[in-house]
Amino acid sequence: MKEYTFRAEEEGSGLRIDKYLASQVDELSRAYLQKLIKEGNVLVNGKGCKASTVVLSGDEVLLRTPDSVIPDILAENIPLSVLHEDEDVIVVNKPKDMVVHPAAGHYSRTLVNALLYHCRDLSGINGVLRPGIVHRIDKDTTGAVIACKNDAAHESIAAQLKEHSVEREYIAIVHGNILQDTGTIDAPIGRDQKDRKKMCVDHHNGREAVTHYEVLERFGQYTFVRCRLETGRTHQIRVHFTYLNHPLLGDETYCHIKTPYHLQGQTLHARTLGFTHPRTGERILTEAPVPEYFERVLKDLRMRFT
Repeated sequence: MKEYTFRAEEEGSGLRIDKYLASQVDELSRAYLQKLIKEGNVLVNGKGCKASTVVLSGDEVLLRTPDSVIPDILAENIPLSVLHEDEDVIVVNKPKDMVVHPAAGHYSRTLVNALLYHCRDLSGINGVLRPGIVHRIDKDTTGAVIACKNDAAHESIAAQLKEHSVEREYIAIVHGNILQDTGTIDAPIGRDQKDRKKMCVDHHNGREAVTHYEVLERFGQYTFVRCRLETGRTHQIRVHFTYLNHPLLGDETYCHIKTPYHLQGQTLHARTLGFTHPRTGERILTEAPVPEYFERVLKDLRMRFT
């Protein structure tokens, strides 16, 4: 069992205990916290509480989370589009509707399940649920993802990600006409306090997030852009363009604009991934072909607006 202890500060005073804990522990949903409270796994000043209990400044809060039972993660014979592979790393072109690593509700048909079948070894730094995974892209985002076959490679790629030396270029189609040919979105991102499944720009509690963009084509109601990530926050491109009032076409989480396209997810593709090879020091640059659905939308837009 894992334990968290908190001493409520002034800014937390007056919040319900379930809302307070949701603001302190990002990875736990409010519904799950309410379940833990009901089971007696939350104490305020040493006493049990209800979800509606109000936290006061100076209160000591103890949260206990039971150890989770991790299912066996099985290797599955799922075809992979490999962009680069050697004894240390593998870069694949992830298709739409594939989760990168197992999590609650997704213990099979993930990229990790496919990698376990394809590769003999994967790094173990991120544990049994995320072997080999150093970064991820969203389920409905396509494109280049790198995985590591040993811990030394994992540490090297993770360090490159931290120092922003991994080249990551995305292409996207957004709503509206972006007037500037180029730009930088420098806006911190944090968890949306009203909806824990979403992220948002948060200038008070968010983490640094920087996206550079360049307009490739304009189609009146839509703009085709290229993006380069300086940081890698959850949903970064999707949140940043929503913040500019140019949400991504097809984004079912951040955009509610009706379109003639049936996309089942955002038009976002991780096209380029470049890194320094952890063993040889050679610069490796991979490019993931643009998926057919994306090309089809672009073709239709070009016919309609040019």
